[in-house]
Amino acid sequence: MSFFQSLAAVLTPAGLIWTLLIIGIATFLHELAHYALARWQGVAVKSFSVGMGPVVFRREWRGTEWRLSLLPIGGYVEIDGMAPEPGEDGVARPPQRGFARLPAWGKIAVLLAGPLMNLLLAIGLMTMTFTAQGVPAPDRARIESVVADSAAQRLGLRAGDVITAIDGRDIPQTVTVQGRPAAGWESVRDTLTRAGTHVFTVDRAGQQVDLTFEWTPTVNGERQLLGIRYGPDVMPATLPAAFVRSWQVTAQAVPQVVQSFAGLFSRFLTLDLSRDENVSGPIGTAEIVSQAARVSPWALVQVATLLNLSLAFFNLMPIPGLDGGRILLVLVGSLRGRPLSFAQEQAINLAGFAFVMLLMVFVVVRDVSRFF
Repeated sequence: MSFFQSLAAVLTPAGLIWTLLIIGIATFLHELAHYALARWQGVAVKSFSVGMGPVVFRREWRGTEWRLSLLPIGGYVEIDGMAPEPGEDGVARPPQRGFARLPAWGKIAVLLAGPLMNLLLAIGLMTMTFTAQGVPAPDRARIESVVADSAAQRLGLRAGDVITAIDGRDIPQTVTVQGRPAAGWESVRDTLTRAGTHVFTVDRAGQQVDLTFEWTPTVNGERQLLGIRYGPDVMPATLPAAFVRSWQVTAQAVPQVVQSFAGLFSRFLTLDLSRDENVSGPIGTAEIVSQAARVSPWALVQVATLLNLSLAFFNLMPIPGLDGGRILLVLVGSLRGRPLSFAQEQAINLAGFAFVMLLMVFVVVRDVSRFF
């Protein structure tokens, strides 16, 4: 099977369209926040582009050239006073107006606005999802399906049963599974790694039922399966409760996101092209969106939520060239009592930009390499 045949097998036209829409909206709102905070402080914005590369459409409005560019891989705003100004002798000189004349807090507000917009969009999407579908209950495991002729069916488990206690103990909010912190409902998996007599206490249509069974994890060296598909139970939530839960989920996601990006940087430095399920490139993202489009609109909302969270956290990383790196330089200048020299700042930002570009190339190459 050729590369293009392999690509067509995992991507769908609808998935590609949804991918462009989700990324396009996330990028537009990110750059719009930068634009709004700059204009609010009286700083001109020369151009606003959705997409990169050659411009395919442009229109002048309110002193800004609004562009749609050919490559749907990002966007930018050209804020007056952020880039060096050409001198009369052709040599670049430090900017003396616009963004450059803002106080430190004003610069940070402009830079922070983009990632914060993506974060708030993710929070809003999560809040909408939790309000409509309910909030996951970490201490209750709902059985979604039971495999025919499986040990679970012989035990008497049914789809819709909610496991509330294991071996006479209520399922806790959090547990440790295989050395990592996890929601309590994942303790079902941990229980099935231990041989012996076990008791599942289930809530079945409001009635409590105890199901006792003997369990052997492996037989003749083969792992045994109980035969259930399960996940966290879902409880109805009001809008305020859904909003609070969204912030909690976001806070819990921070260590996982940081770990994922740390793994990406490690693979980049060692040129490890093996697939990483935690970080996807453009093809991997389009593949995930294609799969979500086949499932339900809510699956697409979940992908959009994760994408906006990833954009927010990635842009806040203290890497020169990214919003987080620029914020760091502003803070360093404030702590020193004077900003870095023009040459120093340009060199740092150039090095950071080169690193980010190489990282993007690496992600794309790794994304494509799995088809060969």
